[in-house]
Amino acid sequence: MEVLIVGAGAMGRWFASAVDATIAFTDVDDEAAATAAAAVDGDAVPLEGDDRFDVVCLAVPMGHVEAAIENHAPRASEALLDVSGVMEPALEAMATHAPDLERVSLHPLFAPERAPGSIAVVRDEGGPATDALLADLETRGNDLVETTAAEHDAAMESVQAAAHTAVLSFALAADAVPSAFETPIYEGLRELTEQVTEGTPRVYADIQATFDGADAVAEAAARIADADDEAFESLYREAASRWHPDGPTAETDPGGDQE
Repeated sequence: MEVLIVGAGAMGRWFASAVDATIAFTDVDDEAAATAAAAVDGDAVPLEGDDRFDVVCLAVPMGHVEAAIENHAPRASEALLDVSGVMEPALEAMATHAPDLERVSLHPLFAPERAPGSIAVVRDEGGPATDALLADLETRGNDLVETTAAEHDAAMESVQAAAHTAVLSFALAADAVPSAFETPIYEGLRELTEQVTEGTPRVYADIQATFDGADAVAEAAARIADADDEAFESLYREAASRWHPDGPTAETDPGGDQE
């Protein structure tokens, strides 16, 4: 199977290494495409080329996936798939520009350097080519999580946009303290901060531009900051009820010392 990967960034390189196929790369950066191709004994091809492949995989930033699908769908003879991280716009574009092809959207729920892991999968139109590629991903130890585009994109508002906002807000608001003063909660937040801030800013910016969630975190923080004692306790109980719907346990009793 011949697979063209559009985008020679980290996610495109991960996909190339995780499937059993003859790989070609194309990218706005010709040198990046050549480097990525060399790493998998593949080829680098022109961005505007007319050569065709069995499968075209779009590994581009979220904000560019629809245009990339429109531009590169004619280069696929059997299937289109993407690993951009947003599913509804990608699949709608695939259905518009490649209605007769297999169409699958994937979202690896991990950074490429932390593979393998869970991969959200929507098979808008399955078939033998995409089935073979998905089987390759499973063989590499990944867990495929079948979902819908709407369910995935709604979940990303919490899983990505809100979570990243909360961690980055802590990173901007808090100070580093001597390790002797760290509590388990602070230590956990510090470790998350270190993990998030070792990434690529553009990737996090794309997530914030694509998914809602940041405003809800800001509004919740403002409610906490403005609360008097009674209001704070009410907010605490509201939060606890969302995450412990069956009531507090010995570990989560608000009267206990959680630090």
